[in-house]
Amino acid sequence: MTDAPRKDRPWLFRTYAGHSTATASNALYRSNLEKGQTGLSVAFDLPTQTGYDSDHVLARGEVGKVGVPISHLGDMRTLFDQIPLDQMNTSMTINATAAWLLALYITVAEEQGVEVSTLKGTVQNDIIKEYLSRGTYVFPPEPSLRLIGDIAEYCYSNVPKWNPMNVCSYHLQEAGATPEQELAFALATATAVLDEVRPRVAEADFPGLVARISFFVNAGIRFVTEMCKMRAFVDLWDEICRERYGVDDPKLRRFRYGVQVNSLGLTEQQPENNVYRILIEMLAVTLSKNARARAVQLPAWNEALGLPRPWDQQWSLRMQQILAFETDLLEYDDLFDGNPVVDAKVEELKSGARQELARIDKMGGAVASIDYMKSRLVESNSVRLGRIEGGETKVIGVNAFTGGEPSPLVDEQGGIMTVDPAVEADQIARLEQWRAARDDLAVRRALTDLREAAREGRNIMPASIACAKAGVTTGEWGTAIRAEFGEYRAPTGVSKSVSNAATGLDPLREAVGRAAARLGRPLTFLVGKPGLDGHSNGAEQIACRARDGGMDVIYEGIRLTPEQIVDSARDGRAHVIGLSILSGSHLPLVEDVMTRLRDADLDVPVIVGGIIPEEDATRLRAQGVARVYTPKDFELNRIMFDIVELVDPGEGIAAE
Repeated sequence: MTDAPRKDRPWLFRTYAGHSTATASNALYRSNLEKGQTGLSVAFDLPTQTGYDSDHVLARGEVGKVGVPISHLGDMRTLFDQIPLDQMNTSMTINATAAWLLALYITVAEEQGVEVSTLKGTVQNDIIKEYLSRGTYVFPPEPSLRLIGDIAEYCYSNVPKWNPMNVCSYHLQEAGATPEQELAFALATATAVLDEVRPRVAEADFPGLVARISFFVNAGIRFVTEMCKMRAFVDLWDEICRERYGVDDPKLRRFRYGVQVNSLGLTEQQPENNVYRILIEMLAVTLSKNARARAVQLPAWNEALGLPRPWDQQWSLRMQQILAFETDLLEYDDLFDGNPVVDAKVEELKSGARQELARIDKMGGAVASIDYMKSRLVESNSVRLGRIEGGETKVIGVNAFTGGEPSPLVDEQGGIMTVDPAVEADQIARLEQWRAARDDLAVRRALTDLREAAREGRNIMPASIACAKAGVTTGEWGTAIRAEFGEYRAPTGVSKSVSNAATGLDPLREAVGRAAARLGRPLTFLVGKPGLDGHSNGAEQIACRARDGGMDVIYEGIRLTPEQIVDSARDGRAHVIGLSILSGSHLPLVEDVMTRLRDADLDVPVIVGGIIPEEDATRLRAQGVARVYTPKDFELNRIMFDIVELVDPGEGIAAE
């Protein structure tokens, strides 16, 4: 009888989770751990990600929607109550405020009696991709890079098992990046960070710090290409570590990455099909042993509809467990080594990525080429959407095989979880209690030292930990750092120049021209993103298509207040306002915009796009919203004709 083959250890099983309150999220984490999850992946709400307290004006409607609100040490204690941090591998999706959330985490660990040097986990801490694709940046690039360096330097000396940065190409692909762009832009970000950190440590210690840089990637539906992309990442990272940084030890040059498979490709139509998409995408990052992910988190089948329920997350966790424990995948060496088709595709991807990297290096590196990379992403996304709209890229249930039976998985509640609006008021009440109970003098002293550390160039981590212990809030920490570093508005990537990315626009341009002639001036369309939602891909593509269709477009980027949007509509004499909100905060933000328009006596039709359940869409229409669009509305030209018809009734028939 032969011995059974030795199996590799499976990757970490994670679920990206957090919502409503620290108490509710803690219960979810403990439940998921009991179901076999082996690592935590914390989703923070947008105020926490952008350095605001839950009662800030920009936080309205955003509290607890896309993650858990953490306003102070008390919230962090609650979040990890009865979860032993010495046994956890915790990933925190946090960027601009990474130093602050790590300071809170370290403080909670100390309170639990954990030796800080034993903590294992990751802060994402990739601010460059925030400028390019996700939008939760706060500070300008140079001081942001310094903060990343501060965390890396501090962790190397004090929390050596912690990954101080998780270079995130996930959102690059969601913003439209080709595989070559995803490879190049992520690797350029990694080199920018290592160049920042290198002078901070002894030369002999630098290879060890290089080994602590990890990556977080996306795996899309093009299975072969995505698997080859991961093998290309492995090769290119090894090459950069060896040739650029002189790292001799192959173990220190390993490409260590976690993955969440593609949420962008999940469809609102026939959402049950998403189960197969998620499974196929997971295979791209697990089948090739030499390029296998260290940690995997899968979206739920219904994320195109709204927040997944615990059962939905359990389903995704079970997919991982079945692959790892029921199949024989982990018993074999790499299945693709020596495959000529795979080798050729990997070399093709590496060649394209090297060309992009050389272009970025010639511009001065990742920070200096932010505008270039952003514009390239918007262009690539336009091409991607154009292929779907034109039917060249088939998406089952969307532009192919659209007929079918209603999904039994979508129940009378819509098959999703919703956040109780009362959560925000409860969170604010707890925040007020926290402020009232703390030592104000200790808070002022801690904040003064924090600002001085930022001003003087001292490492920000010790002062941040002192602030955490003194009871400083997230908004106070953010305000102090903003006061020293300033704020930043990233490029939109939407130029004034007309693009040829979309085809078949002549009928639209003719309709826009006729409308402009009747109006006596160009048809002006304002695209606004109220609140803190930084997912700007849809807004950018709407703005680009409107521009290419002949409209005058006002698009000033993300993170605007309803007041600013209404002011822009008045000053720009907008004929139509389009609001894009994907964070679930559409009801209060749209209501605010509509109220301000009425108060300003502006009779301007409003359209809204986002992940909006039909019940909410009905409420928005009752508030006076003219049109509501969700991910199922992928035909951008149809939306453009709707805009024309709103200002020039009758023109919409030109779209038929």
